[in-house]
Amino acid sequence: MPNFDEILTSFILLWAVIDPIGTVPVFLAVTRQHPDWEKNHVAIISILVAAGILSFFLVAGQLLLEAMHIPLAAFQVSGGIILFLFSLTMIFGQSKPEEEMQMARSKKETAIFPLAVPSIASPGAIMAIMLLTDNHRFSIAHQVVTGSVMLFILGITMVFLLFERFINKVLGDTGASIISRVMGLILSAVAANSVLIGVTAYIHQK
Repeated sequence: MPNFDEILTSFILLWAVIDPIGTVPVFLAVTRQHPDWEKNHVAIISILVAAGILSFFLVAGQLLLEAMHIPLAAFQVSGGIILFLFSLTMIFGQSKPEEEMQMARSKKETAIFPLAVPSIASPGAIMAIMLLTDNHRFSIAHQVVTGSVMLFILGITMVFLLFERFINKVLGDTGASIISRVMGLILSAVAANSVLIGVTAYIHQK
């Protein structure tokens, strides 16, 4: 079983990539013209779809990679690089709320896009959940706990979406943007660590 520090690390990483607070402004933009009952429906559907996508990659993502004979070290390095690039867009580029609100204004307003994907089940979230449930590094019990942490954060995200007006009133778009950038900084450190682990493992294989 994972210890408290490992659970906390998983929670922080998944919170950074899923970014429940950063999803609120996106949700507000997507559902601006909808009545309250329809907003709740959109929130629930988007969370269920995101949970399904992340759960699929939790269970089958690594199996697909191994079927293509991709070594663990390469997966760790590439995953770390992807997460690092994802974190840079959060820190220096447009924040998650700003970028995905533009998607909402330019695309058809649905619970699937841009809410479920890429706002909640983002590429960074998919890569993070695969790294945190690596079959070669973590036991089944550890992976179950990580999956539970993921579902817990998705549950928090749904609560934020259901009470989006209150959350947005407290934080505002600026507050959500600041939090998103701070999470990006944390994510960059986690990504760099993943690359170092992958390079070290590759060197030891030689």
